[in-house]
Amino acid sequence: MTVTGPARRINVALQGGGAHGAFTWGVLDRLLEDESIEIAGISGTSAGALNGAALKVGLCEAGRQGARARLDWLWSQVSEVHDLRLGQWMTALWPDNSPMARLWSLFSPFEIAGRMAQTVSPYDYGPFYANPLERVVAKFRPELLTSEKGPRLFVSATNVRSGKIRVFAGAEVTGQAILASACLPTLFQAVEIDDPATGCKEAYWDGGYAGNPALFPLYERDLPRDILLVNINPFLRSALPQSVDEITERINEVSFNATLLSELRAISFVKRLIAEGKVSATAMKDVLVHLVGDDELMNTLSAATKVLPTNGLLDRLKQGGRRAAGQFLDRHGDEVGRESTVDLAVMFG
Repeated sequence: MTVTGPARRINVALQGGGAHGAFTWGVLDRLLEDESIEIAGISGTSAGALNGAALKVGLCEAGRQGARARLDWLWSQVSEVHDLRLGQWMTALWPDNSPMARLWSLFSPFEIAGRMAQTVSPYDYGPFYANPLERVVAKFRPELLTSEKGPRLFVSATNVRSGKIRVFAGAEVTGQAILASACLPTLFQAVEIDDPATGCKEAYWDGGYAGNPALFPLYERDLPRDILLVNINPFLRSALPQSVDEITERINEVSFNATLLSELRAISFVKRLIAEGKVSATAMKDVLVHLVGDDELMNTLSAATKVLPTNGLLDRLKQGGRRAAGQFLDRHGDEVGRESTVDLAVMFG
């Protein structure tokens, strides 16, 4: 439902997942249609960082319609990132989950590139190396990424040397920080950024290894209690993975969800302490957790589609995200600001 009255201020936490991040595009597109929802804080990782940057810049440029237009622009750019266009017309002939599409994926240039990534380092390309996302990120207006106007933006990356999470905020959210957040080490060379804390240049990989996405930046007192998590890496897969690709894919999903589940468990613990009167709600923030996802849709996709941003796939994911966000608003819209709609006690019971 669309609730009238005072704006409901929320934070959004946006997961990474390659081309599957188009699902988040759809979720944000639907949320922006609801003028009773105000996004105050954004924490994004990898594809979530790209979505978060487009959302922030678009809101600063021209409000809700500007944000929707920026997100549309972002994903039109992502659909053109690769140069291997052969797969476009082939995959258009069959639905993404059809037997022929799965057969094609085994022999597609994208699959071959994936196999090469297991044996060829991105550093082996020497002077011919280029990060294909760089030209996209370069078109974000840097003064708007760091602007005090609009929602606060947090972008996470993994420090290669220490293995710790680095959260970029405020003036630190540069194009390089976004590239660092989306830097899969088997595909891209590490992104190096000067760190004033260490006084040296630090190398970063994809933020999903240390926080997918990081929730703790959204605990700050001036941000609302509500965190809406957009989940694109399935928590549940009913089928037992058996092939090498299926096993590898599930290992990656479990690994990329591990830090998120740890943070949700910590929130559950704090909420229990507050409910039992052992900790004051003024001492620790009583976070309200909401989730928008579609595990059924994501279970029809594979790791190959994360690097196969065909227009058909992106549109299917966008529509799936819009549908999931609409269902959330219909079922739980009036609970935002009052209570969690995710039962963390049951999740970790």
